[in-house]
Order: sequence, then C-alpha cells, then structure tokens
Amino acid sequence: MRNVLTPDICVIGAGSAGLTVASSAAAHGVSVVLIEKERMGGSSLRRADVPSTALIAAARHARAARDGANFGMVVDPPKTDFPAVMAHVREVIAALEPNDSVERFTGLGVTVLKGAARFIDRQTVTVNETNVRARRFVIAAGSRPAIPPIQNLNAVPYLTSETIFDLKRLPGRLVVIGGDRTGLEMAQAFRRLGSEVTVLEAERALANDDRELTTLLLETLRSEGIDIREGAEIVRVTRRGRSGVRVALDHDAEIENLDATHLLVAAGRRPDLNDLGFEEGRIAFDEGGIKVSRRLRTSNRRVYAIGDVTSHPRFTHWADHQAELVVRSILFRIGGKLESDTLPWVTFTDPALAHVGLSEDEAIRRYGRISVLRWPFSENDRAHADRSTRGLVKVLATQRGRIVGADILGRDAGELIAPFALAVSERMNVKNLASAVFPYPTRSEAARRAAISFNAQKLDSPWLRRLVQVLRKLG
Repeated sequence: MRNVLTPDICVIGAGSAGLTVASSAAAHGVSVVLIEKERMGGSSLRRADVPSTALIAAARHARAARDGANFGMVVDPPKTDFPAVMAHVREVIAALEPNDSVERFTGLGVTVLKGAARFIDRQTVTVNETNVRARRFVIAAGSRPAIPPIQNLNAVPYLTSETIFDLKRLPGRLVVIGGDRTGLEMAQAFRRLGSEVTVLEAERALANDDRELTTLLLETLRSEGIDIREGAEIVRVTRRGRSGVRVALDHDAEIENLDATHLLVAAGRRPDLNDLGFEEGRIAFDEGGIKVSRRLRTSNRRVYAIGDVTSHPRFTHWADHQAELVVRSILFRIGGKLESDTLPWVTFTDPALAHVGLSEDEAIRRYGRISVLRWPFSENDRAHADRSTRGLVKVLATQRGRIVGADILGRDAGELIAPFALAVSERMNVKNLASAVFPYPTRSEAARRAAISFNAQKLDSPWLRRLVQVLRKLG
C-alpha cells in the first residue's frame, strides 16, 4: 500500500528556488514536502554559479600575478597548478554544501523525498512509493545545458557548463561555442590560466547587453588574446586524434578548420521538462518552458512554476525572487506580479558588465526623450590607483529624472549595480543619488558623478540662468 502525504506545499526541485520556497514556508509553520531526484543545491551550487565564480577568482589572481610589475612587485612568471585550481573550486562548493543539505532542511521541519516526481492527476504527485496530495505545488525543476543542432556534435567529446569543472588538466586549446555570459566568462578564465581560446558566436556576443559597453568589453577580451568570432557559422565537428576536436567553419564560402584539445558548448540552457506528467496534471507547457501568469501560476491553479523551468530569464537571483513572490501568494494571498523591468544581471568577466532595468532602445520606445548620463572610470581616482580605468557608468533617466535603467562596465560592476537595482525597483530619481555622500576614493563615486551630470544638462536652461541673475542682484 502506498504512503500518502498531505502537506500544505509540495516543492519539486531542490535547487536555489525550490530551497527558498521550502525554507521560507517552513519558517511560517506550514507543512512542506521537498522532492529532489538528484543532489540538493541544484546546478547553481555544483555546476554553475558557485564553481564558475570560484574559477574566475583563481583566474583573476593569475592575471594579478602577471601584472604585479605595474605595482612594483617583481615576481617570476606565474605557473598554473591546474589540479590545485580545481581543488579550490571543490573546496568552495564543500563550504557551502551544508546550507543546502538534507539534514539542514529536515531540521527546519521539511520532509525531504529523494526520487523523480510525476503528476498522476491535478492534485497528486507520485515519487517512489509515496503519493503527495498537497494544497499547492511549486515546480522548480531547473534547467540543463542546451545543445545546438550541429552536425556530428554527439559523436565527439565535448564539455558543457556542468561538466567543465570535472576537468583534470588544463586545456591546451579550448574552443567555446557560444558568446553569451557563460561562454565569455569561461573563455577569459581559461585564457588567464594559460589556455589558447577561441569563441564562436552565431550572432552578436552578449546580444542582450548594451552595445556600446559590449564593444568595449570585447576589445578588452581580444587584447588578452581571446579569438572572438561573431557571426560564425559552424558546419560540423569531427573527432581529431584520441580526444581532440576539429570544428569546420563556413568562412566566405570556404571551409576553415579549427583544431582544439577541448570543446565547450555554452549555448544557453533549456528547461528540464522530462517526465513530470504535465498532461495528467493539466499543466500547459511548450519548448520554452512551463507557461505561467505574471503571478507565476500555471494552467492548473493548484500549481506554480518558478525559475529555469519557465520561459523567464534564467538567473539564480531571479528564481529566488520568484520563490519569494510565490510564498507570499500561497501563504498570504498577496503575492505581487513579476516585474521584469527590475531584473539585474552581471557578466563576471574582468572588467565586469552589469545591467538593470530598461535598455537604451527600450527606454526610448517607452518614454520618447530620455537622458543618457555617463561617467567614465578614467575620471575616477580609485580606478587610477588600481590601474583599471577601462569602462564607465551609464544611466538612463526620464526627462523628469526617474532612473529607468543602468549599465556599468568596469571592475566590480556587479557590486556597483546594486544601488541602481534599488533605484529602478523603487522608482527613484537621480537627485537621490546626486545628493548622497559617497566615500572617497571609491569606484562608487562614478555612480554619483553620473547622477550629478543630469543637473549639469539643465544648466543651459534660459529660465534657470535668469533666476541666477535675479538672485545675484538681490545680494
């Protein structure tokens, strides 16, 4: 006889979003069942954000060692100990694993079931020998690497964003398919660790980011020796030797062959929709993911879906935000609508590229005339002290000064975008930033300088000039 559980909430998927729902709901005293078919923590912990950030940090230290002479530090040319680099990555993961463990969530009062979940009707999920009939379900099944339809790709050895961290030796020559965030982050990291790297992008690299700033970033990456090819048309791939790969490109009607020791496919991710019983659960979906309303409800009103399993942008922090909205909706019936205009993201290259709010084109379409405020890091004292002056802060504001978007290219741009994420979310005005006091010398001063430039644009106003003259005459 099958065991039957009847919790308030059943969460399918123990990645970042699912864990956020489970812990938050349990903290409010409701019963929660959490189902995970693999390991707790999801891809973000072991196969994506955490290991990639750790690898990028190691690569930054390698670059800093090479640049030491600029600061009076004379050292021998650094040497990459790749097994030690990967040990560092594993140590970072291990330090964070307890936060996502079965033991921790069991201690919070969550019932954790290991196995593959499947809907058998609109209000029941089955896993192993247990049926779960919950008041509400939250699907947070995540995503997996997207594999493009390239001729012969399945017949050659290739890496993805989930398997590259299993490497035992540094690639001699790495070809990366995909010029978006993950592809460029890994390209720069491996180049700095000592690999020869080529990036192949079918269209425009970082197509969703500000063109002005991506142009500057790509120039920087190319100056480090990364061969970035936009508009690349891959004809086929073939095995070369025991473990190498040859990539054939259509180059002006002629075939160009690129040989590599390793091939990384970084062509984005696709929702993990395998065998969840959507038909039985009356849950609508397509290739892009589960279809949800702005309140993240599916076609089955008992069921919500969040994170990568939907068609929304696939970022861990965005999935966590959706999780918080869903918990409020289930527990308090006051869950807000998802506002995509407030989504920030970062490409963790060096310099980093960060964005929040509307793009310049989107802002013009929505508001007509806008103010574009810029402040380069070449005018920032801290950037000069660090010898990292490449990049700028770019702020988009309405004619009345409301901040509707921001883009930053520069060192630590991911940290510097935070006040702009708040400004966009809270509909703040540039005067709020311009009137704040920022510590000196810091890079954050560039944000304030950009805001101050909004008022400088108004100084040419005839009525303002007349006001100044009147006040002067009054003494």
